[in-house]
Amino acid sequence: MNPTPIIFPLFDNNYFAKAINLSLGYEIGAINYHQFPDEEISANITASLQKREVIFIASLDRPNNKLAALIFAAETARELGATKVGLIAPYLAYMRQDRQFHSGDSVTSKYFAKLISSYFDGLIAIDPHLHRWHSLSDIYTIPTTVIHATNNIADWIKANISNAILIGPDAESSQWVSEIAKIANLPFLILEKVRKGDSLVEISIPQIEKYKNQSPILVDDIISTAATMIKTVGHLKSLDMKPPVCVGVHAIFAGNAYTDLQNAGVEKIITCNTIQHESNGIDLTDIIVKKIDKIFGA
Repeated sequence: MNPTPIIFPLFDNNYFAKAINLSLGYEIGAINYHQFPDEEISANITASLQKREVIFIASLDRPNNKLAALIFAAETARELGATKVGLIAPYLAYMRQDRQFHSGDSVTSKYFAKLISSYFDGLIAIDPHLHRWHSLSDIYTIPTTVIHATNNIADWIKANISNAILIGPDAESSQWVSEIAKIANLPFLILEKVRKGDSLVEISIPQIEKYKNQSPILVDDIISTAATMIKTVGHLKSLDMKPPVCVGVHAIFAGNAYTDLQNAGVEKIITCNTIQHESNGIDLTDIIVKKIDKIFGA
């Protein structure tokens, strides 16, 4: 009989680890980090890892402050005898830079994928930002599994909002938003937008006048600057529609984005718990538990 796999929650992802422990009996391990006066760090693992599968759970928002700790933990586990080392990244960073937008730009999604593939034997991510890359296997060389939050989001909408109209952020989101709309049995529209900078977006919503008496729900995978949602809220206000509910998978909320979106006149902001945030209201632990056996390509 193979030893029980062991999971290590990093960066406050304890709730996922506890759910896996309760459902599957995986052991939960702990890592101690020591920071030296020059701010270099080292990792220490006291659990027995010989001939065991090890899985780290780490949401990789704000990744630059997490990478050293993550890689050192993975290599420590391997040196302590782990047979395989996997990563569950509820939020997977560096997926948005998927081409050269300007001459001389780095395509960081490729470089990050090469880095993670060098240290881990398998990866699970929730709704990574797959736009120009068709799948994670386009850039990752390890087994990868993508989990979608569509069912959980649709269930939340059905339970909490009546007479709704879903609004997606751009043409690339159409397939994703349409799937949520199909599950929830609701109509949907897609924004037409022109991005003129990191925080400057011009938008329109074709045919929105047909749904003036319905409750608008703005849905996006990543809420970062919230610029598109804020602009959309203003557009809906000009049409005298109800204050919208904003739903996102990943609660990045850079800078003052969360406060700015609240102040724009929304009814509510709800996100999935891929990144810890006060807006979390949709729990995704169940879908991680169901897919964890796929982390090494089983």
